[in-house]
Amino acid sequence: MRALAPAKVNLFLHVGPPEANGYHPLCSLVAFADVGDQVEAEPAEALSLTMSGPFAGALADEATDDNLVLRALRAIGAPPLRLTLDKRLPVAAGLGGGSADAGAALRLAREALSLPLSDADLIAAARTVGADGPMCLFAAPAWAEGHGERLTPEPRLPPLPAVLVNPGVPSPTGAVYQAYDESPTGSIERPSEPDDWSVGGVIGWLRQQRNDLEAPAVRLQPLIGDALAALDVAPGVALARMSGSGATVFGLCPSPEQAATAAAAIRARHPGWWVEATQLGAPLDRRTELLDASAD
Repeated sequence: MRALAPAKVNLFLHVGPPEANGYHPLCSLVAFADVGDQVEAEPAEALSLTMSGPFAGALADEATDDNLVLRALRAIGAPPLRLTLDKRLPVAAGLGGGSADAGAALRLAREALSLPLSDADLIAAARTVGADGPMCLFAAPAWAEGHGERLTPEPRLPPLPAVLVNPGVPSPTGAVYQAYDESPTGSIERPSEPDDWSVGGVIGWLRQQRNDLEAPAVRLQPLIGDALAALDVAPGVALARMSGSGATVFGLCPSPEQAATAAAAIRARHPGWWVEATQLGAPLDRRTELLDASAD
């Protein structure tokens, strides 16, 4: 059995100063791409994980230690599965890759072995991998608040044609937050919702929002700024922004054809970068109900 672990994109990310417990309050609108890692599972005598794909090398040391896939499956009793992770997303890229991999593995574990696991069981296991766990479990567009654990499904978000660009440098979350803490200025008030939920209306509304981690991430990794600049001048890109704590940036376009053209132009100028044309915000199904449950 096989499942997509889709890339998570923060369409905006407003971050407040750290609280006494060290965690940062935030507000974000997240959407999921139609590109990502691939997870395969089959029944076996014991739990195991092997990796393949262009970015497998960056995670090789975690395969038998504390990979998020294994952590999530241990939370439901380490079911006997042989898992293969085809790592197609860059690592430390602001795309929720590890959490998405864990979510896909949890879904496959229930399906492949017909395990008597409720939705609440899967959500509890997803929480063990971090705040992104529940939102990546069912990969539906949602508002994320609190520390990312308070989720509200957003079924009105239209599919957004986009280009994802990673310039090939890591952007560790901890380092970016530490740089942000030197001058935290963000407000985490949830912005008023768009009056117009068309693609053009949402892009116009997103121009009024921000990613508060973008500036500190660019200071630490100037290539992120180069990737943003490449998107700014790419044909058809209406908005360029960094996702999460970076280093991946995204450009939103009015149409899939313009996204494909922009991706081709950036690949031609930067052949060493990871560039994908995609669509953010796939149509919702029962995942909306499950995402509602994760907030309980």
